[in-house]
Amino acid sequence: LARALDAAIPKADVVHIHSLYLFHVWYAARVARAARVPYLLRPHGTLDPFMWKRHRARKALVEFAFQNRVIDGAAALHWTAEAEMRLAEPYTRGAKGVVVPNGIDVAEFADLPARGSFAAKFPQLAGTKPVLFLSRLNFKKGLDVLIPAFRKARDADPALRLVIAGPDDGYEAQARSLVAAHGLESHTLWIGMLNGRDKLAAFVDCALFALPSWSENFGIAIVEAMACGAPVAISDRVNIWREIEDAGAGLVSPPEIDALAAHILLLANDPARAKRMGEAGRKLAAERYDWANIAARLESVYREVAAA
Repeated sequence: LARALDAAIPKADVVHIHSLYLFHVWYAARVARAARVPYLLRPHGTLDPFMWKRHRARKALVEFAFQNRVIDGAAALHWTAEAEMRLAEPYTRGAKGVVVPNGIDVAEFADLPARGSFAAKFPQLAGTKPVLFLSRLNFKKGLDVLIPAFRKARDADPALRLVIAGPDDGYEAQARSLVAAHGLESHTLWIGMLNGRDKLAAFVDCALFALPSWSENFGIAIVEAMACGAPVAISDRVNIWREIEDAGAGLVSPPEIDALAAHILLLANDPARAKRMGEAGRKLAAERYDWANIAARLESVYREVAAA
């Protein structure tokens, strides 16, 4: 990695460094400074207060060793949402910020799988209302809220089913224990990693997509769900929640059990409202999060940084 950075960075006009507190961040910034190449630094959620406080003593050592110098030397910090930038302000050391969101290739969502194609693969979903979680199985994704909230919602509506899809990122064992503790083993479907049209089919067939994260700098799975017409129930710790709420594309609450359970029931039992939100989500995804538009904005930022 070091040899590759040594060879590539001096030839660049701008370097875009991803994340913080890692070897490549220190080394890439070091090489860029030596070569007098400006760099953008993307914190990728690491300066959200929830994550900034985690392992604070360990991170403080890294900040003293190199991370503060990396931030100070950046031409700008790249944020993917206005809320992400505002939340991180106490920890940015006054660095300039630019906001350019993540995106999707809208064309990939033009031809969606037929409704029912995902449920057809899993007989246990027949006649049910699937509540889909699709993300990394990570401590910050809010499964500790979603599972008891689903239990409470299912007590009121036995047709609900919980579908958990995504790779294990250190939390699957705890999530399975929570499912068992709430007596939901026979009402929960574990899918594992989904890609391609299988993922799109899951979005199309769900009654709603739920992601009550404790911290989420963007949440690309939410945009993908919206692009498939799925209404979303998310927490107000997802940094694009204001955009979603303003567009009427989903329901937003704190990461709390009762509030999420109420939103699950509302979307699962009001098909007309769920459909309106799904349509609003498709419109929002196409207009705001299409890579064709985002790439042009990012290119403009690169040009500004290089010129300065």
